[in-house]
Amino acid sequence: MKTVIPGTLPLLGALLLLMLSLIQLAGQSPVPLAQLGLNLLLILCALSACSAVLSPGRALLFALTLAAGALWQALLPLHGLTLGALALLAVVSVQRLARAPVSASAVAALFGLWMLGFWQMLVSGFDVPQVILPAPLAIVAALVESADLLAGDILQTVIKSALVGYLLGSGLGIAVALMIDRLPFLQRGLLPLANLTSTVPLVGVAPIAVMWFGFDWPSKAAVVVLVTFFPALVSTLAGLKASGKLEQELMYCYAATPRQRLRALRLPVAMPFIFSALKVNATLSLITAIVAEFFGSPTAGLGFRISTESARMHMPVVWSAIVVASVAGSVMYALLVRLDRRVNFWHPTVRGTAAEK
Repeated sequence: MKTVIPGTLPLLGALLLLMLSLIQLAGQSPVPLAQLGLNLLLILCALSACSAVLSPGRALLFALTLAAGALWQALLPLHGLTLGALALLAVVSVQRLARAPVSASAVAALFGLWMLGFWQMLVSGFDVPQVILPAPLAIVAALVESADLLAGDILQTVIKSALVGYLLGSGLGIAVALMIDRLPFLQRGLLPLANLTSTVPLVGVAPIAVMWFGFDWPSKAAVVVLVTFFPALVSTLAGLKASGKLEQELMYCYAATPRQRLRALRLPVAMPFIFSALKVNATLSLITAIVAEFFGSPTAGLGFRISTESARMHMPVVWSAIVVASVAGSVMYALLVRLDRRVNFWHPTVRGTAAEK
């Protein structure tokens, strides 16, 4: 039985591009020796990967030569054929790592590094102005230079505005859902009002909140409360109604009180729904807090930093603020995912994820 080499077509394409590149470079005068050396290194890299199962030595050789080729290409003028071959070899490296017994985060990290590397090569090679798209190294430099300012922005936007509004909005949504479930007549009065809050546009509420609560973080937290309230309410109500009929009849047979049924059956069944809303609200709260700062803010905040620095055409600082916001949102989401796995370990989706790992 023949074994198919993963990434065969990208490897053949990379070798073809490298051969064409060698022919093209050999016809130039003077011959660019540095570019020729890079092509030969990449050919060695492609040949070392021509095996269905790489031994540890060949896998290490493939990784080292590919990394050296990427660094070499970053220092040389941009060459289309060589860059295309390098991109195909990068695809092979991600495919090979995905088949190896490693975690999915390692594959995602390698893919992200390749994206950043090609971003740097293309922006530097085509001399793209920083106003249009800054290079990753320029963003990192701006991130280091503006570390003190961005630390204050994180405190203002993430900790004060987003986190406070997130806790109040999600907690209020869950509490109102429990009240509606316990007192059905409230469903006719409160639920339509809750639906109304979900249709209020953010750009209309933010200026009003600034007029009511001032320019500091309470106005942004108020907008976050309004935005995160409805998802938590709807998901909690759906979860409270998700318990099975047999389980409910069993609780009736045990003569359980409504509070006991809620604590022992309905609330545990609703927890996956609640955590789904919490995870959605985690990123939604941060986005809302940043957008709300565009309509009035003190001299700190990620939204304030983005709006002011973009007006000054300091785009690396703008992108560094975006990176900080993305990392903060990802950390919040990841913490909730870990908490979800601990609380809802019994749920089939959580058990299925654990079994795959």
